[in-house]
Amino acid sequence: MAERGARLQSEVLEDLRGARHYRRWLVRLVAPYLGDDPIEIGAGLGDYAAELVDGRTRYTATEADPGRLAALAERFAGHPVVRVRRLSLPASETGQHSAAVMLNVLEHIEDDVAALRSAAALVRPGGAVVVFVPAFPAAMSRFDRLIGHHRRYTRRSLGAALAAADLSVERLGYVNSLGLISWFLLMRCARMTPRDGLALRCYDATVIRAVAWAERLGHPPFGQSVLAVARRTPL
Repeated sequence: MAERGARLQSEVLEDLRGARHYRRWLVRLVAPYLGDDPIEIGAGLGDYAAELVDGRTRYTATEADPGRLAALAERFAGHPVVRVRRLSLPASETGQHSAAVMLNVLEHIEDDVAALRSAAALVRPGGAVVVFVPAFPAAMSRFDRLIGHHRRYTRRSLGAALAAADLSVERLGYVNSLGLISWFLLMRCARMTPRDGLALRCYDATVIRAVAWAERLGHPPFGQSVLAVARRTPL
């Protein structure tokens, strides 16, 4: 079951590469918090790393799945800034990165508090732990379960997990309000699977661009995802 979920997850990551406006929106949201030497946990096929690396002294992209790790290493072979390595959380190692970022990763880890503690141990005191996760347990779909999601979050539940990991929350809010409605109808009710195609690209070019612009003006009361920025307590 786990192997099937990993394979499906890789296929979906490949299919969703066409959602470039959504990806650039998320990059704009998280990039200001990453500093000069971030580490990305669960970098997948490297699409976010390829954009988040801009302006960094060093960028460490990690992956636990062997197939995605191999694709990641091949993509960034010889890159002057990106370093690729295997990493699975929770882990016992420590580091001095400027930030740790997990984009749609934490929901795949059974012990999320232990994973957040591990992420915090990888950053220097005062560094950021940036987390982006799917929102609202009521939107949990067959597809969520197939790709290995243990949970979907609310602001409160993610904030509680961060506090339990001894992290100080700096930003915590919902993202992509209309996306939650679409997800609930298509994935939860109609039991669909996200796929590349004309419909996805049109949605990405129109709805996502409009929602991204609108959410610059104010924080929505609900959303498809939760974005959190927390800090490791300075020594």
